[in-house]
Amino acid sequence: MALAIFDLDETLIAGNSPSLWGRYLGAQGWLDLEQFVPREQAMVRLYAERQLTLEDYLAFTLQPLAGRTPAECRALADRFSAEVIAPLFYTQALQCLERHRAAGDAILVISATQRFLVESICAQLDIEHALGTDMEVVEGRYTGRTQGILTYREGKIAALQQWRARCGVPAGDSHFYSDSQNDLPLLCAVEHPHAVNPDPTLRAHAEAQGWDILDWR
Repeated sequence: MALAIFDLDETLIAGNSPSLWGRYLGAQGWLDLEQFVPREQAMVRLYAERQLTLEDYLAFTLQPLAGRTPAECRALADRFSAEVIAPLFYTQALQCLERHRAAGDAILVISATQRFLVESICAQLDIEHALGTDMEVVEGRYTGRTQGILTYREGKIAALQQWRARCGVPAGDSHFYSDSQNDLPLLCAVEHPHAVNPDPTLRAHAEAQGWDILDWR
């Protein structure tokens, strides 16, 4: 049995879930769309170009959740996942998931997106195991800050190691599917790296290394 690990945004879905989530929050009156969207989109571009840290991006985008309860956010995330995300799953991604299931492989999604949102989206795919960035909770409410490992770049490797230890999953034959150069550390650490809709930097690296390159448009 192998372990099949998937990134989320632009890998399993045709879109960026945090950006879509922000728009959804605006539609629910949780934030001001006219102020939020332009700044968030600028930050997404900078992050993709490695000119902005995940910490800076999250410091801004998580603020609308400050003061909300985890249950309140998860309930809204479940609606969001069903209404907005479910139609965006790549057909090829669904087929890939089914191949791994048929082979008896374990499936894990690791994303830098906040964990409750990743778990909600994974529920749409009947994926049990999901890792994301954890949010700090004080007196039963989110503070708008993160805690623990940030699940991006080398943080994905650390989170994966913790998950293996917690779930009793030994290191072994692993696949990882991702679109982003930010995931090169984990792609280089698994036995079977797959570049899905790769950005230019990841494509160049995948071609040089002879990695599997997939077009899930």
